[in-house]
Amino acid sequence: MPDRALADSLVGQAQATAQKLPADVAGLAAEVPVIGGDSPPSREELLAVEPDFVYSPTTYEFTAEQGFASIEQLADAGVAAYTATGGCFDRRMEGTVNDLFIDLDNLGAIFHVEKEANDLISSSQAELATVDTAIEGQDRPRVAQVFVEGTTLTAIGAGIEYDILQRAGADNVFSPDDPAFADFFAAEITPESLAAEAPDALVFAVTDSAQEAAVRSYLAATFPDMPAVRDGRLIAVPSTDLFPGTLGNVSAVRLIAEELYPDAVFD
Repeated sequence: MPDRALADSLVGQAQATAQKLPADVAGLAAEVPVIGGDSPPSREELLAVEPDFVYSPTTYEFTAEQGFASIEQLADAGVAAYTATGGCFDRRMEGTVNDLFIDLDNLGAIFHVEKEANDLISSSQAELATVDTAIEGQDRPRVAQVFVEGTTLTAIGAGIEYDILQRAGADNVFSPDDPAFADFFAAEITPESLAAEAPDALVFAVTDSAQEAAVRSYLAATFPDMPAVRDGRLIAVPSTDLFPGTLGNVSAVRLIAEELYPDAVFD
């Protein structure tokens, strides 16, 4: 169970309106002020709640050029900042699901809740082991992960998102070896280039049911002959489950694996 004392110490939650919190923590966060709406909070909004510690999935949330408080500005204000291991600038392209366990171990030590952190690590590793066992020896489908905004199509080819697909038993259509992903984990692509790859399944991130419906409609209309569309293998994943340093990374692995291997047994 989440630690009540730590929950009572929360002075703000950011990027919290884009998606509902999981049921097991929603109640604990009900009274925590939301700052920044769907986007990271501005420098002024963040400093106004006077935090002692800020946790962020990536370094983007600390970009001063975007109006956010930088790590240096937070340090000047006496605020400690922590970026998830898989979202750090020098690891964003190489992050893995296992980076989550580094973060849990660190947070357990920082907040003196080592036992709770170790319990989460153990249960998460057991969940991943369940997936490994269920899909062992299966033929791996070719899968592309995309992000759709209107009619703009972006492919994911590196970072923790890439590793989530790997752990779920997918052969990624796009990979860090592709020149398009040499400098960033995502790249805008044309519909024609995706169609040419003919993936067996498509994974896409969504924030709510309306966005999911819109993306499914776009994919069905744009790629009617693609195996993924023809066979109904369009897999929606909550966008927050793909953020580095979240327990949702493990949930995403299992969700995708269950969709890719519907006949497998996940005990």
